[in-house]
Amino acid sequence: MPDQALQLTVRGTGETLHVRPARLIVAGYTGRDAEAVAAHIAELAEIGVPPPATVPAFYDLDPALLTTDPVIGVDGPDSSGEVEPVVIRHDGRLYLGVGSDHTDRELEKSSVAGSKAACPKPLGRDVVALPADLNDFDWDSVAAAADVDGEPYQRGDLSALRHPADVLARLADALPDADGDLVLFGGTLPLMTGRFVFGRNWTLQLKLSDGTVLVHTYETEQRNR
Repeated sequence: MPDQALQLTVRGTGETLHVRPARLIVAGYTGRDAEAVAAHIAELAEIGVPPPATVPAFYDLDPALLTTDPVIGVDGPDSSGEVEPVVIRHDGRLYLGVGSDHTDRELEKSSVAGSKAACPKPLGRDVVALPADLNDFDWDSVAAAADVDGEPYQRGDLSALRHPADVLARLADALPDADGDLVLFGGTLPLMTGRFVFGRNWTLQLKLSDGTVLVHTYETEQRNR
């Protein structure tokens, strides 16, 4: 658990949340198109990434990896990020943020879970409150985008991903729930290039149907070993 609480701001009200997650879960292979997910798994296998044991896959990580800092430290040159919707449960309420499952792509060839645990998980400070019934939120109209070093990297809508209510239900079946705050990275969109880009400067964005935009930018730097 982080030594200090994550301080997040609720858009529209300005309320500050002091979030101390009991659990950080990164969901993978959450695309709604099962055939496309299978094709993606096959593509990754071609570059040495082992297939998941289940689809969707859930990676139970140390909440201390979460950070809202503008700079993160990484080991080696072969890491990359991606835009993800992030569902945050805090004091029994749900919020939406934008984050990046930054991953060590070289380590991923031998251990997917290890590759995710090797990198911090950037999270934007701004969040929006979600309804208690997630089906009341217009998920499919949320547009997501990621740029790396100023170049477009991902573009699409959350309609390409499993609904968060479905992901949360599957998570409850796959892993025992923990009391307290939860941060769930909900999966990501296909890459426009079809290949990872190992860039330095990342920009993540979610644009909601009401015009609200959640943005987070961060930079990577090599750790001193």
